[in-house]
Amino acid sequence: MDLVTDTPLAPRSSRLPLGLLALAVGGFGIGLTEFVIAGLLPEVARDFAVTETAAGWLISGYALSVAVGGVALTLAASRLPRKQVLLGLMVLFIVGNLLSAIGTPYAVMMTGRVIAALCHGAFFGIGSVVAASLVTKERAASAIALMFAGLTTANVLGVPLGTLLGQQLGWRSTFWAITGIGIVALAAIAALVPTSVNDRDPDGSGTHRGTWAAGIRHELSAFANRQVWFSLLVTVLGFGGMFGAFTYIAFTLTEVSGFSSGAVPWLLILFGVGLFVGNLLGGRGANRSVPRTLITVLAALTVVMVGFALTAESQVLTMLALVLMGAFGFATVPGLQLRIMSNAGSAPTLASGANIAAFNVGNALGAWLGGVTIAAGLGYVSTIWAGAAMAGAALLTLLIAERVRS
Repeated sequence: MDLVTDTPLAPRSSRLPLGLLALAVGGFGIGLTEFVIAGLLPEVARDFAVTETAAGWLISGYALSVAVGGVALTLAASRLPRKQVLLGLMVLFIVGNLLSAIGTPYAVMMTGRVIAALCHGAFFGIGSVVAASLVTKERAASAIALMFAGLTTANVLGVPLGTLLGQQLGWRSTFWAITGIGIVALAAIAALVPTSVNDRDPDGSGTHRGTWAAGIRHELSAFANRQVWFSLLVTVLGFGGMFGAFTYIAFTLTEVSGFSSGAVPWLLILFGVGLFVGNLLGGRGANRSVPRTLITVLAALTVVMVGFALTAESQVLTMLALVLMGAFGFATVPGLQLRIMSNAGSAPTLASGANIAAFNVGNALGAWLGGVTIAAGLGYVSTIWAGAAMAGAALLTLLIAERVRS
């Protein structure tokens, strides 16, 4: 079944709907919440008088909550109008970051992080379905990519600026700023996302009505298709491979490539630029062919990471590898979202949310595997080799999935 058809919901104008920009603003705020804390952990640890490990739970606890919320909240809201669900999720986001801004003691801030994280997976999962329903079938992947462009922009611009703000005015000022962004996103979604997205699934069929139990059964029916499970596995392996290498990249840059610690934030901007460009180009490629784009991108990601591992002592080649690893790594996102939604048929919402959870499961798996290689004494380049192996496994899984389909 086609994911998006030429229905009255699919504008034929060459301009992208403003509702996509509203979703991107929400994505920007959520991305900033997820990543900016890493640069502020020393200040947070000192303020709360906790260890670095305890402060690190503000990151890992967030990731675990994203995985839970991506499935649980999406399932719980399966009978509710999608626009209203998005608005409710942004309210959760605002409340969570407000608690983080005022949080004392540490447990209050952790509670705020969990609340903000719960909306993350559901927002991107439901937002992907809404984004696809706002455009024609041929532009669905680009629409999803535009929403995720908010997340990549947060990495390129938001995280460095948010870290600088927190270092100059105190880390709480960053979370006050994120709370303000959440309010802007809430207003933008209310004003710019059309109510018509509540009426139809992006495949053109009427939204399933009935009891809540019937709605859950309908959403769960998507998982009867083995291609949905293949998609989830490709997401875990492919994105986890890139993130596993990225988790320990500061150690690789300083201990292997020979960069100073002060150069690391600027080098990470190169990685962020790659994320931004790769996301948009991946969306355009997936508009034409999801399988061909994903196969090409995963193959390129594997090759780039192998090359990075072999040349990590070269500073010039390392900088090039950072851009390419970010680009090919995030170029998978629009295609992976569109693939699972397409294979979910008339029940794409929960499957989309589950794929967002799979991204975060992959993040955790990749980081764990990288940590295992370091603990085994294999050195900081070993995390890149581990990431390349995961990306290669994702490519093999996708090739098997496409072979089974045919």
